[in-house]
Amino acid sequence: MMLKALCLGLLCVIFVSHFYTPMPDNIEESWKIMALDAIAKTCTFTAMCFENMGIMRYEEFISMIFKLDYTQPLSDEYITVTDTTFVDIPVRLYLPKRKSEIRRRAVIYFHGGGFCFGSSKQRAFDFLNRWTANTLDAVVVGVDYRLAPQHHFPAQFEDGLAAVKFFLLEKILTKYGVDPTRICISGDSSGGNLATAVTQQVQNDAEIKHKIKMQVLLYPGLQITDSYLPSHRENEHGIVLTRDVAIKLVSLYFTKDEALPRAMRRNQHMPLESRHLFKFVNWSILLPEKYRKDYVYTEPILGGLSYSLPGLTDSRALPLLANDSQLQNLPLTYILTCQHDVLRDDGLMYVTRLRNVGVQVVHDHIEDGIHGALSYMTSPFYLRLGLRIRDMYVSWLDKNL
Repeated sequence: MMLKALCLGLLCVIFVSHFYTPMPDNIEESWKIMALDAIAKTCTFTAMCFENMGIMRYEEFISMIFKLDYTQPLSDEYITVTDTTFVDIPVRLYLPKRKSEIRRRAVIYFHGGGFCFGSSKQRAFDFLNRWTANTLDAVVVGVDYRLAPQHHFPAQFEDGLAAVKFFLLEKILTKYGVDPTRICISGDSSGGNLATAVTQQVQNDAEIKHKIKMQVLLYPGLQITDSYLPSHRENEHGIVLTRDVAIKLVSLYFTKDEALPRAMRRNQHMPLESRHLFKFVNWSILLPEKYRKDYVYTEPILGGLSYSLPGLTDSRALPLLANDSQLQNLPLTYILTCQHDVLRDDGLMYVTRLRNVGVQVVHDHIEDGIHGALSYMTSPFYLRLGLRIRDMYVSWLDKNL
């Protein structure tokens, strides 16, 4: 009996130390978010154990879980849903059934998942894109770009750009009845990164005839040049997404070599020739004072990685590194950030940089927000925060697109 009690006590200690994160006082439905956080950390812990034992890699285990949530392209009385390809890139297409006397608006959506996981077929993204198409009477395209680590950067960016350029062709816009002056590119998390990078490319490419009217970035991850921002420190052991997991995933975007995440954790991963880029991510200047608090800014240490990865200095991978001339041509932008999110400061700094060069930006900050909330707005959680973000996103699109 004593042994059983001791084992139970030990299990409780392990659970609390590894999986329990205290909830901020302002969190809505805290019990749901506590459960979500425990599930996320349990999956991460299990995946790391399997990787350390040589059973399977971390990302393979997590990917298996994500795929359990994939849906079939089921049409309903309002929307025709099909899985097709744009120049060999899988997309899920949502076309309203009701007749329209004018050309429709269109939204191209990049799903999140840390560049390694997920799909437009996921229940939450299928629900979001279907809802967007029906509410806006718009054509919606969910892009299924290639995933890391099977495919490293720039594969994801290249897929996203190719799909967008294909959709912007005159014959394709005509085929789907899309108004070329009313097209938006959207994305959340790592999908927000791809939406940002693709929009920068499209708007600055003179050979692309039709441009984007607006971009929507939902809690985007836009840089890893400085891996020790205030939001990284405040949310180091944060809800759902911790600093370590974020670093692991973005590292896999570039390489499987474990030297990169080790250097990133120390903020020593940037190459010697990259100091000129720090001004683009200097949080001591770009963050509003409210978020700087009493943190002390120190530059990342250069050269901690024994080799150079070109992607670490490429704005197609880390779009916050784009120079001001690249940003000046960008369209109306909506950025949503969440307070309890390790990626919070990326979005906040992009708001400042865009406004500094005259781009019109609308910014919403969710004080009780957590990373990835949209992914939990469907069964079995029906998270109210996710539904609230959905409504903010679609409402803003309806008024402005």
